[in-house]
Amino acid sequence: MKFNVHKAEARSFDWAGLGWLFLYFWYFSGVTHVLIQLAGASGFAGFRQAFLLSGLWLIPVLLFPGRTRAIAAGLGALLWVASLPAFGYFLVYGQEFSQSVIFIMFESNVAEGAEYMAQYFAWWMVPAFLGYAAGAVLLWTRLRPVHLPRRTALVASVGLLAGLVGYPAVKQSVVEPTFESALNNFEKRMEPAVPWQLVVGFRQYSQQLEEMNQLLADNARIAPLANLKDANADLPATLVLVLGESTNRQRMSLYGYPRQTTPNLDRIRDQLDVFDNVITPRPYTIEALQQVLTFADENNPDYYLSQPSLLNMMKQAGYKTFWITNQQTLTKRNTMLTTFSQQADEQFYLNNNRNQNARQYDDDVLPPFEKVLADPAPRKLIVVHLLGTHMSYSRRYPSSYERFTDRQGVPANVTDDQLPTYNSYDNAVLFNDHVVSSLIQRFSDSRANGFLLYLSDHGEAVFDPEHPNVLGRNEAAPTAPMYTIPFMLWRSPQWRATHPQALDASLGRPYSSANFIHTWADLAGLSFDEFDPSRSVVNASFRQRPLLIGDPYQPKALIDFSLIKPKSQGQGSELEVVSDERKGQGRKAPPG
Repeated sequence: MKFNVHKAEARSFDWAGLGWLFLYFWYFSGVTHVLIQLAGASGFAGFRQAFLLSGLWLIPVLLFPGRTRAIAAGLGALLWVASLPAFGYFLVYGQEFSQSVIFIMFESNVAEGAEYMAQYFAWWMVPAFLGYAAGAVLLWTRLRPVHLPRRTALVASVGLLAGLVGYPAVKQSVVEPTFESALNNFEKRMEPAVPWQLVVGFRQYSQQLEEMNQLLADNARIAPLANLKDANADLPATLVLVLGESTNRQRMSLYGYPRQTTPNLDRIRDQLDVFDNVITPRPYTIEALQQVLTFADENNPDYYLSQPSLLNMMKQAGYKTFWITNQQTLTKRNTMLTTFSQQADEQFYLNNNRNQNARQYDDDVLPPFEKVLADPAPRKLIVVHLLGTHMSYSRRYPSSYERFTDRQGVPANVTDDQLPTYNSYDNAVLFNDHVVSSLIQRFSDSRANGFLLYLSDHGEAVFDPEHPNVLGRNEAAPTAPMYTIPFMLWRSPQWRATHPQALDASLGRPYSSANFIHTWADLAGLSFDEFDPSRSVVNASFRQRPLLIGDPYQPKALIDFSLIKPKSQGQGSELEVVSDERKGQGRKAPPG
């Protein structure tokens, strides 16, 4: 008899009413995530998490069904207001809201905010916001109480709280080695849903801002370079440093790759000084640039904290400095990058996506680059940081650059399953060629006196013949494509006329970008006590050193790059490794 009663209760349960309640609460997170999915702007993880976490708001209406409409109205108003920044941000930028946006908001003054509003406001936004509000009201009118026995309602509420919050929190605390890393991963799960994206975003922004401000304060206390002299002190000059991302030179036709992935750079090769034997010391963005942009190296890995950076050096030499970046702005991984950028006089932050693998195109850097070229400062340093060929490769280029779709020019080792990824990487290299060559063209058109130097932070392994199953980067299992980077110089006619430096003898020198600051200073005509001409690849006093790669904080783990040098450079690889990103096995590479 009791069994029949439960069956009757199950049959009479108002599943439709529960569905309307869930749809209502999901609406405030879901609309924006649906738009993101339709636009292909980001992956599915955010949508999934927002969908699941919307179930939390069922708890109060299940516990107090008699007040369903009042509770739903109050929560709905709160969620609607909290969802407006993400909804509006997507309408304007087509991107997902993140703590990086909060950073931009707080970094901008009232006048800049008004300027942005005037620039991006369009008439259709008013009906869009009104329609968004009307949708919430319409769903609210369909709501009705869902009555459960008191004990059942309590069990269901505890189950929702435990399943959506409790279990993930406990799991992260068990899996992660520290409380901080567990909290960060837990917050990452919560962040896609309203209102947690604001709560989590602001907490992370505050934490990372504090870390960045401490780094900047420490940097401000660093003594300037001793006895700095500038051979070009009386000349106007514009010097441009373009930092690429995840680009392996072995996949560029400029460096002999059979597919024509760099047609624009190929056409102007006679204007370029192309260095073909340069490697990065580390296969991750932050760790590499800590050495590239400072005096840090494998012997002194902490010098990025205690010695002047390239930005400090150029400001000391009297240059007005600019930083244009299409990388994420303020995230846990990118705090150091933002610290470097904040050392510049002016910044342009273009990528405020929550995920690094979101759809974002590097040609966004071109308008601010033109703006900075027109700045009246007589001496300028412009750093342009690209997203380059970073995963996900298919999100790095518009559809018009999807030219490699078949097997023509593809190594035989690439399987049918690997082919789309292999082709999308080459398409990303093709679009990167467009962006880098466009920067050169705009620089040339400006008739500025100076030079543009392009290098990538690190390379990327993408099913290359010597290691056919390796995708991504893994310092614990290195392969040559993770380290072989493009390194090229374009010098304006005016600069060549006043700096008739022959570089042909330098182009094949084995060189690590860990010593880059010495090369840059040499090219810019700077000398100081800390300058070491033997570490400048363009200097007559250059001295070849072992090209060490690996974590400098584990000196015994450092190896000579010659051990994994590709066959095309004289020696075959003796290492056979399996990618840490294939089938989720092995050590996971950081996202930068």
